[in-house]
Amino acid sequence: MTLTKPKKVKKPARPTRDEFELEEIANTLTEAFEEKNELRLTVWKREDPVRGKVVKMDGNTKLIHIENFTETIKVKFMDILYVQKV
Repeated sequence: MTLTKPKKVKKPARPTRDEFELEEIANTLTEAFEEKNELRLTVWKREDPVRGKVVKMDGNTKLIHIENFTETIKVKFMDILYVQKV
């Protein structure tokens, strides 16, 4: 009796961004948090963009809390592909 190894399923890889792009995203998020500006975020593996105000930036969990009307959406910093001021 021979056992066959299960085939590995390849997950789509998160797009890589260089240090400059990550720093630019962080600066835009920080500025929007301080000035309470509304943003539109393009997030990896999410069809619709996230729109709202940054209410918390958690350095321990690396989550960005975006308040959109009545709900709070938590987004991983590394999953943010693009930030745009509204």
